[in-house]
Amino acid sequence: MGTSRISHVVTTVREHRLVLQVVPRIAARLMIGMYRLLRIVHVNRGSPESCWTRQERIIFAFWHGRLLMMPFAYPGKPLATLISQHRDGEYISRIAVVFGSRVIRGSATRGGVRAFKQMILALKEGFNLVITPDGPRGPRAKVKSGVIELAKLTGAPIVPVTFSAARRRFLKSWDAFLLPLPFSRAVYIWGDPMYVEPMATKEEVAKYQDILAERLDLLTMKADEYFKSSR
Repeated sequence: MGTSRISHVVTTVREHRLVLQVVPRIAARLMIGMYRLLRIVHVNRGSPESCWTRQERIIFAFWHGRLLMMPFAYPGKPLATLISQHRDGEYISRIAVVFGSRVIRGSATRGGVRAFKQMILALKEGFNLVITPDGPRGPRAKVKSGVIELAKLTGAPIVPVTFSAARRRFLKSWDAFLLPLPFSRAVYIWGDPMYVEPMATKEEVAKYQDILAERLDLLTMKADEYFKSSR
């Protein structure tokens, strides 16, 4: 069987209706099991709470590589998650639905305008947004302008957040995807809310992109080093 034939078979199996129904549910259960085996610490959790006290809806932002445990970062809040229209995004979107999130499909390259409008509507309807500003395909740890433009237009604060674990593995993927190991100590760290001026120019938007990237990098570094410093 040739390579193209094998690829076609794999694609057909992945897109089969039954597979699309079953695999995301299994994946969600595995994620729940993984989470329950971790010893979790929360740092600066009051950051998003202060926004909710002011009746604000939040744009949660984190690097794509820290995605796995994010459904458990703040359970119970109404969320709408931006997920790409790439084929792999179908599985991720179905997992997000299992965890109770509304799904908005789109990215900077596919369905961007439609997704942007849906995100604005979701904020108005009382949802908090979940965005990986370097997704869906990178470059890694580079903030795209969409999340800044969304905050600029809506006034919603961007709250950076990250996750790490004392014992972990990184996949050899474009985003250096983090897998926490069972029974490890793990930490969620939130940054302070970031507001974007409604009259920000194109150049200022670019500066906000750099600021958000710096904050996410700093939070991620702190999370990765958190348990070393607490020994």
